[in-house]
Amino acid sequence: MKVGLFIPCYVDQFYPQVGIAALQLLERFGCEVSYPAKQTCCGQPMANSGYEHLTHDCNRLFISNFSGFDYIVSPSGSCVLHIKDHLHDDKREDEATHVRTHIYELTEFLTDILKVEHLTAHFPHRVGVHQSCHGQRGLHVAQMSELVAPPFSKPEKLLNMVTGLELVKLDRLDECCGFGGTFCVAEEAVSVRMGIDRVDDHVKNGTEVLTGGDMSCLMHLDGIIRRRQLPIKVMHIAEILNAR
Repeated sequence: MKVGLFIPCYVDQFYPQVGIAALQLLERFGCEVSYPAKQTCCGQPMANSGYEHLTHDCNRLFISNFSGFDYIVSPSGSCVLHIKDHLHDDKREDEATHVRTHIYELTEFLTDILKVEHLTAHFPHRVGVHQSCHGQRGLHVAQMSELVAPPFSKPEKLLNMVTGLELVKLDRLDECCGFGGTFCVAEEAVSVRMGIDRVDDHVKNGTEVLTGGDMSCLMHLDGIIRRRQLPIKVMHIAEILNAR
């Protein structure tokens, strides 16, 4: 299958190793992966701030970059959800529909489309998973604790395939980290307090490596960890699933 790799702005600028890990994982499972070099922001920051009318050029460019692929995959749940919910174009709506219905966050693509049941990764650490809001409540990659239903987690299913890895059990499985995109700028104090609470749960339960599927949330938590000089490393789940 032909897969277009969508790498969000902040991953491209600050965490290129995450994009590389995602690429290597997809190729390992037989995907023919391409990276459209002209891709830019998907438009989520403007839309989240109430300026969706400024995202039209982003939509058109995204369609031009990704409409020709069987699937589009990204190591970012929030950006994927934005495209799924908001990508439209009056002149190219058929292509927009194809993109909206064929874009996947990395862990859901590995579990739902590639049906991965075995990994060769080795990562001998205690790992705590941050279930980001967009991935969990928007893409449903994990069960929400407020629903009375059998629990599941696609990221944890994949992490359980990694030899040597021990999953940390947290007190609050799916609490928001406080990042929230532009929320962390507009409501800095609240955002930081939420992040501290989230990090404290990992500290209390012995997390050595904090991971998740949204590098934006992890970036926020990593800033708090570094400022408090805590002995926790932050890594995107793609890096762990690709570990040797």
